[in-house]
Amino acid sequence: MTIEQKIKMALAYSGISQAELARRIGTTPSNLNQKIKRNTLTMEDLEKIAQAMGGQWKAEFAFPDGEVI
Repeated sequence: MTIEQKIKMALAYSGISQAELARRIGTTPSNLNQKIKRNTLTMEDLEKIAQAMGGQWKAEFAFPDGEVI
């Protein structure tokens, strides 16, 4: 699953629009859309996005045998 797909799912779950998310993180809807489409979001961006939706960003490596690092 791509970051874009995850963000769209999280937006639906949290009940806010992408435009509202952009306002909450202090950017324009256009700028946020471009970062998502170009896949240029930083870890800091993802943490801000998660926090703005009331969640947390947790990046991890998951292996087929169930190991998570």
